Amino acid sequence: MKNIKLSKKPPDSNNRKKGKPVICYPVNDLQNSNFFIYQEARNHITAKSQTIIPPREARCFDVKAGQFFRIESIDGPQVGDLNLFQADNFNEKFYSGKTRALHGTHLSTGDQMWSCFPYLRPLATITWDTLDWYEFDKDGASVHDVIGTRCDPYTAKLLDDHDYHHCCHSNLIRALVNEKKININQAENLVHDVLNVFMCTGFSKDTHQYFMKASPVRPGDFLEFFAETNLVGVLSACPGGDCSSEHSSDNSTCYPLKVSVLSTSSKHLKGWLPSLTSSYNQKHGLK
Repeated sequence: MKNIKLSKKPPDSNNRKKGKPVICYPVNDLQNSNFFIYQEARNHITAKSQTIIPPREARCFDVKAGQFFRIESIDGPQVGDLNLFQADNFNEKFYSGKTRALHGTHLSTGDQMWSCFPYLRPLATITWDTLDWYEFDKDGASVHDVIGTRCDPYTAKLLDDHDYHHCCHSNLIRALVNEKKININQAENLVHDVLNVFMCTGFSKDTHQYFMKASPVRPGDFLEFFAETNLVGVLSACPGGDCSSEHSSDNSTCYPLKVSVLSTSSKHLKGWLPSLTSSYNQKHGLK
C-alpha cells in the first residue's frame, strides 16, 4: 500500500512522475467481428436447461459452442463467482489476469473471457448486461469485476483464525468433486480466479485497496454470454449476498441465482466459427 516510506526522495522526483500513461495492450484489433451475429441470433433463442444455484453453494452447468447462457438474479440481490473451463480439457480455464489486462477491471457487453496459457482464446463473449447503465460511480466502483480472486477459507483463516467451508473457493471445489467426480486435490488446483458477477467493487482512492459495496443487482437482472467453445461453468452464490458488509460467514442474507442455457438455430449463426487456441509455436526461444 506504500504506507511505509524508508527511502529518500530524489531531487528529480517530480520529473520522474511526468511520464504519460500508455495502454499496455491496445485492443483495437481485437474487436469482435461476430458481435452483430450474436445480437441477431439472441433474438431467436430458446431455453434448453436451467440450473438453480442455492445460497452459499455452487453448481456446474454445461454449454455447447454456439449456445448462450445467462446468470440471473431471481429472489434478491446476490453476487456470483464464475469459473469457466473448456469442456474437453479442464487445464484450459478462465484467465482473469489477462482478461483484466485486455478489457479492464470490470467487464460488460462485448468483452470476452480469455483462457489461460498456452491456449489464450476467447471462452465466452458477453452479449447482454442489464447493469451496463451503472458504469462507474463516484467511488470509482463498477460491477462484474476481474479484480478480486474469490472469497476463500485460507484468507479467512489468516485474518480471522476460523475455518469456514462455504467460501466461494470451497463451494466451487465441492461442485467439481460432487458433479464432475474430480479428486479434491485436483479440484483445488483447477479452481481459479473468478469473474465476480454482479459484484460492485473498485479500488479505494487513498490506499488503492480493493473494496466492495452493495450490488445494484435486482431480481430480473442478468448477465448473458455466448459460448465460443464447449464450456463447463461453475457458479457459486457468494456467502456475502450482495456484498454490502462482509463475506466468508453466514451473517449476510443470501439468495439463489439461476443459470439458463439457451440455443439458437445454426442458420442464425452463419459466419461464426468456434474460437481457436493460440498459434504461438511455444518454443520460447529454445532450440
